[in-house]
Amino acid sequence: MPPEKHPTILDESTFDEFIKAADRPVLVDFWAEWCGPCKAMEPILSQIAADESDRLIVAKVDVDAYPDLAARFGIMAIPTMILFDSGKEVARIRGALPKAALLDKVSAYLRPSSVADSSTDS
Repeated sequence: MPPEKHPTILDESTFDEFIKAADRPVLVDFWAEWCGPCKAMEPILSQIAADESDRLIVAKVDVDAYPDLAARFGIMAIPTMILFDSGKEVARIRGALPKAALLDKVSAYLRPSSVADSSTDS
């Protein structure tokens, strides 16, 4: 999957395949339009999506539009973010957090950045 610089919107028809096909961990934000803390997380998640696109995919699921997905993952309060790695849930984060705290919670699952080494030019 090419790096996305913004959160990917998932729904019931795209969720499973997207999570399984991801070549990086996927942080899924379960949110709703009416949720104040969810709105507070929006710019933070967008910034993480842009800054960490080579190591992490950020996705969003609207729990009002897709209540079956929310029920399937036992979402009882929002925002709830679930980190998937290799198609499996590896971490669950509840509530709004500052960017640094959120990155701290997912950092153990992030792969090193793939930075091209320009010193190998011959």
